Amino acid sequence: MILRKWLSTTLALVAALAMAIAVDVRAAKADDLSSLDGEWIFVEDRTEGRTLEQLSPPMASKFEMRVEKDAIILNGHGSGHRDVRIALDGSTTEIDEPKSISRYQGAWRGDAFSYQVAFERKAGAPQGIGLIRRKFRMTTEGLLVSVVVDPPAGKESIGLYRHAEDIPMPPQAKAVIDDLRWLSGAWVGTRSSGSSIEERWSPPLGGAMLAVSRSVNTSGKMVAFEYLRVIERDGGLVYVAQPGGKTQTEFVLTELTANLAVFENPRHDYPKRIVYELSADGALSATIGQTKGGTPRRFDFKREATR
Repeated sequence: MILRKWLSTTLALVAALAMAIAVDVRAAKADDLSSLDGEWIFVEDRTEGRTLEQLSPPMASKFEMRVEKDAIILNGHGSGHRDVRIALDGSTTEIDEPKSISRYQGAWRGDAFSYQVAFERKAGAPQGIGLIRRKFRMTTEGLLVSVVVDPPAGKESIGLYRHAEDIPMPPQAKAVIDDLRWLSGAWVGTRSSGSSIEERWSPPLGGAMLAVSRSVNTSGKMVAFEYLRVIERDGGLVYVAQPGGKTQTEFVLTELTANLAVFENPRHDYPKRIVYELSADGALSATIGQTKGGTPRRFDFKREATR
C-alpha cells in the first residue's frame, strides 16, 4: 500500500513537472516569436563571398511583421501584397490575381520563422520567379534574414536587420552653414533616360540653405520634385529631404572637406547616405546609396549659365 501510494505520488509529481516544462517551453517559444514583431530596417549584408559592390539587402530595405495568435502578418516583403496572414500550422494562404496565384506557407520551427511563397503563372502571363524561401532568426545582433530564390538553383542571401531605434546614429561632424557655400547656386543635369534634373540651392543665411529639386521627362512633363534644406543643429549640419513634399527624413553631416559633404542616416531604409562633391572643373555630383558598398546612384550637374 505504501509503495503504491509513493509510486502514485511520484508519477503525479513527474506529470506536474512535465506540464510545467511544457508550459515554459510554449512560453519561451511565444516570447521568441513575439520578438519578430515590428518594422525592420536593413543594416548589413552578411552573404559570404560578395564584393563590396555586390553588397545589398536580401529582400526589401524595410519590411514589417505583425505577430498575432497562431499567425504572422507580412507587409513590405517585396511581392506587392499587403497584410498577408501566414498561419503557423503550415496551412496555405492563397492570393489570386489576374496574372498569377501566390501561395504562402510558413511555420515556427526551433528558433526561426520560415515561409515560402510559390507563384503559379496564368495562361498568357510572362514567366518569372517560381519560388522564394525566407527564414527569420533573432540573434544578439538583431534579426538575421536568409533568402533563396528559386531553390535549389538560387544562392542564399543573408542580411542583418534591426528596429530603427536599435541602430546607432553616426557621430556628427562639426560645421556651420557657411561651410557649404560652394553648394549654393542653380545646378542642372540630364539623366540616362534623357530627362532633366535640377537642384537650386539658396546661399547660406540664417543658419540654413534651402533648395528645390525637379525632374522633367523628355516630353516636358514634371515627373518628380523634392524640397531640400540644410540647417545648423547642435554644432553640426542636418540635411532634410521631403520627396514630393511628403514626410521629411533627416541625415546628419558625418564628413566635410572644402569640396565634399557626406550626410548619413542608417535608420532610413533608402538611401542611407547622400554625398555632394564639387570637382576641380566646377561640376557637381550627388550620389545616394547604402552606408556600405552596393552601387550608389549618381547624378551629375553643371552650374546653370547666367542669362
